[in-house]
Amino acid sequence: MKLSTSRILVTGGGVRIGKAISLALAKAGAEVLIHYRKSSDAAEETAEMIRTRGGKADTVSGDVATEAGVQLIMDQAMAKGPLDGLVNNAAVFNRTPLAASHRQTFMEELGPNLLGPLELLRLFAAQGRKGAVVNILDRRIAAHDAGAVPYQLSKVALAEATRLAALEFGPRLRVNGVAPGAILPPPGREDELDYMEKNAGNAPLDHGCSPEDVAGAVVYLIQAPAITGQILFVDAGQHLLGNGV
Repeated sequence: MKLSTSRILVTGGGVRIGKAISLALAKAGAEVLIHYRKSSDAAEETAEMIRTRGGKADTVSGDVATEAGVQLIMDQAMAKGPLDGLVNNAAVFNRTPLAASHRQTFMEELGPNLLGPLELLRLFAAQGRKGAVVNILDRRIAAHDAGAVPYQLSKVALAEATRLAALEFGPRLRVNGVAPGAILPPPGREDELDYMEKNAGNAPLDHGCSPEDVAGAVVYLIQAPAITGQILFVDAGQHLLGNGV
């Protein structure tokens, strides 16, 4: 895919890893549609940052957890033209073990983490155009975190859906995933300078990963013409260690 002529939607694209992805895609030449649900100021700030650097960006809003919200997002994103790329980045994470879960607990994470991305992918594919999709996953798909069961199940299911979509929509669409490890402190704890050192866990490499590392993997997969159905771990090798890291 030639990014200089591409329009790409990034869900949750105004904050944290999503912001890094939006900036990297814009730097590579793409026009970026930055989605937000509540973080309108951050999304507008990221879009303005891109524009001041000579790039193209706009914002769209909607709730990825609902069918109506997904339709609203796509209607806004395609109002000025078709889309060439989709990055399903927006997600919800809660540490909830199975014993503390109930049906609503599961739906609160399956909605934005699995069903919304799949509905966006379906609407993206319905354009009938060539394009590329990248689903943001989690290194936990290669391990078992019993303390975050609804979240892990949502990401494991999205990983499998990535492969299934690559089969169903190829050769017209390429569908891949990026599975980050520990990248940033949780929201609200960014000021704890030693948080990542204490909580990131072990990894084969002697350094952590940054949002820019994840963004670089996304840009690569969006452009890689011979790659589909693949999941690229960006976690300093942490997924190789399995559980308890």
